[in-house]
This record gives sequence, structure tokens and C-alpha cells, in this order.
Amino acid sequence: MSTLPAPLNALPFPVSGSPLFIISNPKLVIAQCIAGVVGAMLALNARPAEQLEDWLIEITEALAAHNLAHPDKKAAPFAINQIVHKSNGRLAHDMALCVKYKVPIIITSLGAREDINAAAHS
Repeated sequence: MSTLPAPLNALPFPVSGSPLFIISNPKLVIAQCIAGVVGAMLALNARPAEQLEDWLIEITEALAAHNLAHPDKKAAPFAINQIVHKSNGRLAHDMALCVKYKVPIIITSLGAREDINAAAHS
């Protein structure tokens, strides 16, 4: 039997919320995580690009506060979906923020890039 990657080990069940275009936002991600589901959103939902940092702060602080208040029922990790297609001019900016805020799970869509994989694993 294979083991799950570290961010997924403590999940009560292997369920992930879908990163919905425009709809997914920090409040939805936080609610999903507190319910035990991997909350997910697209980095590109943050508009303008500078808003992504505010959203990552909101999510990480809310989940940390929940985990502190409920050590017996910690929140599930969250995920950020990155569009890695060459048309995404924000990718480097958004990945730098994901690394800075130690986003537990990075989902990639529309391609695969070794530099993005390396950043996610850092």
C-alpha cells in the first residue's frame, strides 16, 4: 500500500474542493479546510495580482488560528491552482508568493514545467 504525501497524511478522507474559476476565494477555501476537505482556488482568481498575497495571508492566518483553537481537529491543507501555460504572465509572481507562504499543495494546469515543480517542492 502506498503512502500519501505529507500534506495529505492527516486528512479524514481524501477529498479536494475544486478550484473554481472566479468562484473560489479565501472564505470558501477556509470553510473547506475546516470541514476536513482540501480547499482549493486558482491563483488567477485574485485580481489584481497583488491581491493574491492578501488572500494567502488571510488563508494561512485563519487556518493557523483554527488549528491553535482546535488541536484535536486540525484543518485540512489548502491548494493553489497555477495555470502554467505560456499565456500566464503572472506565473512567476504567483509562484513566488506560494513559496513565500508555504502553500501546502500546488496544482498545475495546462502544462508541466520543471521550474514550477522545483519551486513547489522547495
